[in-house]
Amino acid sequence: MDALTHDDIHQRPIYIETPAILSTPLSNSTGFKVYLKLENLQVPGSFKIRGIGNLCQKAVLKGCKRVVCASGGNGGLAAAYAARLLNLPATIVLPTTTPDFMAQKIRDQEATVEVQGSVWDESNQYAMTLAKDPECLYVNPCDHPDIWEGHESLIVETKQQLPCPPDVVVASVGGGGLLCGVIQGMQRVGWGHIPVVAMETEGADCLNVSLRENKVATIPAITSVAKCLGALTPCTKVFELCQKNKVISKLCTDKQAINACLKFADDHRQLVEPACGASLAAVYSGILKDLQTQGQLGEIKSALIVVCGGSAVTLDALTCSRAPENVLNPAGIMAESPTPIKWRIQTLSP
Repeated sequence: MDALTHDDIHQRPIYIETPAILSTPLSNSTGFKVYLKLENLQVPGSFKIRGIGNLCQKAVLKGCKRVVCASGGNGGLAAAYAARLLNLPATIVLPTTTPDFMAQKIRDQEATVEVQGSVWDESNQYAMTLAKDPECLYVNPCDHPDIWEGHESLIVETKQQLPCPPDVVVASVGGGGLLCGVIQGMQRVGWGHIPVVAMETEGADCLNVSLRENKVATIPAITSVAKCLGALTPCTKVFELCQKNKVISKLCTDKQAINACLKFADDHRQLVEPACGASLAAVYSGILKDLQTQGQLGEIKSALIVVCGGSAVTLDALTCSRAPENVLNPAGIMAESPTPIKWRIQTLSP
């Protein structure tokens, strides 16, 4: 997409409309219709451009001159892409766990990259010190009303694309920005009665811990191989929305998330990263079926899976992880593989 003109900023969103397709393989294997909202087809590779693009466009109209964002990768790429289209300089702060190829993708969007901290929370603290100028927009990829409003568009689009409302909606959770937008969007289109299954990986489960402890909780570390999967603490808004709406928090293992990515690649010839694999695991690993058996979900005639995407994935990494003996160790390196893969599993949040 080319840079936006002044009139475009008022009238034209930065994100693109993505398809919601009926998955024949998943529908056949589950026994109900499975629709996939393909946010992996966004130009920067994930849903994040919806919220971040909306935030940046509004900020420009208020006189913003510069963008600063802390990110595990995908949020930063979306911020850099939005800033380029809006003719703004951008500085993206990444933790040390972000792969070099993701940092290069961000530089390709003409942004400055700084590396600070071992997790997103540490990068974020540094980014906030860079954004003290009143003309500078600080982008928190999860925690801002304009972010959530932008993500609402995902559901508004999908309502127009599906023949009828789904019986359940599934989305991955990191810091909670996507889930906020999904829930708000569902309320906006009259889907507020539909349950949402919020998927996280074990060891990167700040929302699940918060809901179990009935307070916004901070986990001590990301112990999943998904070292940048989400924040240590979910945003307060997502915790509040989960308490007021029918949200079922579920966990999958790293292995289930990776296997879901591999099966999705086989079924639909598309690559997504394991943070997205968490939501796909709800159907590929039978988690929705288990919830029905446990009485937490009723009859499912159709399900909507938000394929949130992610650019921190390569064909080599996915191919090498296909062998059952290849397991990712906590450093994010493929163990027992003849060729070590420097693929740290990244996230969509932050």
